[in-house]
Amino acid sequence: MRILAVAENTFRESVRDKVLYVLLFFAAVTILGSKALGWISIGQDIKIVKDISLAATSIFGVLIAIFVGTSLIYKEIDKRTLYTIISQPMHRYEFILGKYLGLMALLAVVTGVMAAVSSVYVLLLGGTLEPVYFLAVLLIYWKLMLITAVALLMSSLTSPILGAVIVFSTYVFGHATGVFKDLPPQFDGTLSKRMLEFAYYVIPNLGNFDIRMEAANDVPVNPAFIAFVLFYGLGYTVVLLILAALAFEEKDV
Repeated sequence: MRILAVAENTFRESVRDKVLYVLLFFAAVTILGSKALGWISIGQDIKIVKDISLAATSIFGVLIAIFVGTSLIYKEIDKRTLYTIISQPMHRYEFILGKYLGLMALLAVVTGVMAAVSSVYVLLLGGTLEPVYFLAVLLIYWKLMLITAVALLMSSLTSPILGAVIVFSTYVFGHATGVFKDLPPQFDGTLSKRMLEFAYYVIPNLGNFDIRMEAANDVPVNPAFIAFVLFYGLGYTVVLLILAALAFEEKDV
């Protein structure tokens, strides 16, 4: 009940955040404006609308996770409400978990709204929606689940600005982890190669969550791959939440 109370309060506070509505506005403009790019490619307009809609859902969802998530703990400290909360019979890990669940509830609503808008838009344009489209939305939400855990960890360790930079960098590098491993022969035996290979195994491979091309072209995806990605994301998320809870336990507040 304590975790749910924190989650509910976090959801209400996040809904009132003005940044949320600014990002949602730009997401809607991007989705509805995707038809303009579809006109450039004759006969490919529906595919482009699907692709851009899923990309907008992913990018703006990540921005919401970053801007809201990295300031969750800082806001509580700045408003001095944290001292009242932790003075209650509540473990610190319960506070972290409640914050996480509240933000994930917000992202579930946001992702659902953007997916619904894009789905209706595709149908109005005369397109069709296959199950792979909704699997792509599910994996986007799963990726947001992981990114939110990173944001919460950074919120427990550093300032909102630095945390946002680190989380955004994780998002960018997470989509390019293959580059860290497939290096040219000139890097063999160098310290740089060892460091980049270490980064390859530490940074989550966010490219696994991206099946936009398959969704845009109505290409089925192997269920075993979907199951692997779901377990992969869940594993990373659990580890990150444990680290966030440990970091908050050591935080001097």
